[in-house]
Amino acid sequence: MGIFSRMTDIIQANVNAMLDKAEDPEKIVRLMVQEMEDTLVEARTAAARAIADKKELARKHGSMINEADDWQAKAELAIAKDREDLAKAALTEKNQIILTAEAIKQQISDVEIGLNKLNEDIGSLEDKLTDARNRQKTLILRQNTAVKQLEVRRQIYDNKFDDALMRFEKYERKMDYVEGRVEAYDLGRTRDLRDEFADLEGDEEIQNQLAELKKKVQKS
Repeated sequence: MGIFSRMTDIIQANVNAMLDKAEDPEKIVRLMVQEMEDTLVEARTAAARAIADKKELARKHGSMINEADDWQAKAELAIAKDREDLAKAALTEKNQIILTAEAIKQQISDVEIGLNKLNEDIGSLEDKLTDARNRQKTLILRQNTAVKQLEVRRQIYDNKFDDALMRFEKYERKMDYVEGRVEAYDLGRTRDLRDEFADLEGDEEIQNQLAELKKKVQKS
């Protein structure tokens, strides 16, 4: 199983566990991002080891080829010196080395295939990680907005606002009654200049009292 496949299984298991516990969606996304980041580090570490292995195998393969060429030269020298037995032994050593070199070459090919797959997985994981980070930012913004909206709605529908408005209306009715009593004294009377000024003074006093009551209600 590849690294990316194992990462998917781990994330799916953790997400399902959090959903079963009715966890915060922001926590789920944060967990997914963390899992992807950890897996990306793991994938890059595996790629680095594979690259190191490939270089070591390439050095071994080159050394084997050089050694095979050396045995080939020795075989040619033995033939030149009429030592067929030594030439045969040298060619046997050369063939064994060539077989080992071919096996190393196959190992190098296998490592390259693994590196290509890792490269694809890393690229796919980086794309998914970028998408998850963007979704995480969007989710946090949406959550913050929803929390603020909820607080405003709670304030709007809180009973204390209704109580304050009822008290405000009560004070207004009281002022209406006081003003009505003042006006009742004037019924049947002929208004003179003093009455006009008294009305002005009375209106100003009432307005001042009403303003004070408004401030009191707003503070409460």
